Amino acid sequence: MTENAYAALEKRFRRYSALSGASGLLGWDQETMMPSGGAEARAEQLATLDVLQHELLATPAVSEELARAEADSSGLDPMQQANLREMRRVHTNETVAPADLVEARSRAVSACVVAWRDARAQDDFSAVSGKLATVLELTREYGAVKSEKLGCGLYDALIDSYEPGGTMAWIDPVFARLKAELPGLMEKILERQAAGPAPLSPEGPFPAALQKQLGERVMRALGFDFAHGRLDESAHPFTGGIPDDVRITTRYSENDFTSALMGVIHETGHALYERGLPVEWRNQPVGSSRGMVMHESQSLLMEMQACRAPAFYRFLAPLASEVLDAGGLAMTPENLNRIGHRVARGLIRVDADEVTYPLHVMLRYDLEKALLSGDLPLKDLPGAWRDGLKASLGVAPEDDRDGCLQDIHWYHGSFGYFPTYTLGALAAAQLFKAAHDALPDLDERIAAGDFKTLLGWLVENVHSVGSAKTTDEIISAATGAPLSADAFLNHLSTRYL
Repeated sequence: MTENAYAALEKRFRRYSALSGASGLLGWDQETMMPSGGAEARAEQLATLDVLQHELLATPAVSEELARAEADSSGLDPMQQANLREMRRVHTNETVAPADLVEARSRAVSACVVAWRDARAQDDFSAVSGKLATVLELTREYGAVKSEKLGCGLYDALIDSYEPGGTMAWIDPVFARLKAELPGLMEKILERQAAGPAPLSPEGPFPAALQKQLGERVMRALGFDFAHGRLDESAHPFTGGIPDDVRITTRYSENDFTSALMGVIHETGHALYERGLPVEWRNQPVGSSRGMVMHESQSLLMEMQACRAPAFYRFLAPLASEVLDAGGLAMTPENLNRIGHRVARGLIRVDADEVTYPLHVMLRYDLEKALLSGDLPLKDLPGAWRDGLKASLGVAPEDDRDGCLQDIHWYHGSFGYFPTYTLGALAAAQLFKAAHDALPDLDERIAAGDFKTLLGWLVENVHSVGSAKTTDEIISAATGAPLSADAFLNHLSTRYL
C-alpha cells in the first residue's frame, strides 16, 4: 500500500515539476524577449499554470496518498524518505491558500511586473504604486493564511517560501551583529582605501556584443554548459529555466564592462547549482535546491569569493584585453583587482561591493517588514528608502529609479526574499574557506582559469545534496560548523585591511 501511494506521489510531483518549469520559462521570456503587447496574454498563461499546479496537489487524493505513505515509510530508502518529507512541505505550501487567492496573486504580480518595468524607465513610482498596493495586500492575505497553517508569524511564513524553516529569530541576531560591526569596518576600509592609489578606469566604450562574448568565455571557464543554458539581457539580472535548460541574464553598460561581467558570474553560480542537483531526482522535491540561502551562497561564492580573489584577475586580465580589444595599465591584473575590491557608498544593490552589500539588504529587510505590518504606508516608501540608505550608508538617491524602483522583488510579490542574500553571503564565505582548506592549490587553479576542482567540491558537498538536508545541515557537514557571521567578517578583514 505504501509503495503504491509513494509511487503515485512521485508521478504526481513529476507533473507538478513540469508545470513549474514551463511557468519559469514563460517568466524568463516575459523579462527578456516578449513584446509588450503580449503582457495580458502572458498573465493569463502564467495564472493558468499557477492554478493547474495548485489543483494538481490540492485534490484530496494527495492528502490521502501522503498519509498512507507516511504511515509506513520503513520500506523507503533514505532519499525516498527525504523526498516524502519534502513532498509534504511542498504540498503544505501549495495548498495553504485557496485557488482564487493563488490566481488573483499571480495576475496581480504579472501586471505589477510589467508596470514596474515602465515605471522604472520613467522614474515614476506613482505609476506602479497602485498595482504594488494590490500585490502587497494579496501577499498579506497569503501570509496570514500560511502563518495560521504553520503556526508562525506572518513574515516568518513568507520567509519560509524562500528559505524553508527560516525565521526572524534565526535572522535577527545575525543581522544585529552585522549592523553593529559593518559600519565601523566599512569606515576603516574606506580610510585605508583613500590612502592608497585609486584604480584606473578602463576606457570604453565596450560594446555589449563584446561584453557578452567575454561573459560567455568566463561562463565556460566556470563550468557552464551551453548545451543546457543560455545568456540573455534583461532589466534586472536573474536566473530562470530548469536544470536541463538554465537561462541567465545580465544588463550592460558600455562604459563599465566589470558590472555586467560580475552579474554574469553571479548568475552563473546560480546556474551551476541548478545543473549540479542530483540528476536521478530531477522533477522530485528532494532533487530541488534547498532554498535561497543555499542558492545565493553559490552565486556569491563565485562572484565575491572566487572571482574577486586576486588570483582570478590574473586569469581575467589577458582574456578581457583580448576579447574587448583593450589594454594599458587599466587592464592589468593589479588594477582590475583594485577595481574589484573598491568599496564605495553606492546606491545600487546589485552593483554593491561585498562590504556594503549587507547594508542594502538589511534596509530592504526592515522596510518590507514595515510595509507588511502596515507601520510604513506605501506612499511613504520612497522617502523611507532615502532616509534609511542615508542612515546606513551615508548616501541617498535623487530619484526613485535608483531608490525603491531599482529591484524587481516586491513588484514580483517576493516579500521575505531579501534576507537570503546576506545569509547567502555568510554561507558563501564559510563554504569557500572550507573549499580552500580542502584544495590547497585552489588559488593557482583559479589564476589559470581552472575551476574544475572547486566546482567538483561544490557538487559533492552542496549541489548533489539537493534538499535531502536542511540548510544548516548542509553547511555544517561541508564546513564543520553551522551558519554564522564569523567567516564572512574574517574574510572582509583579511581582504580589505
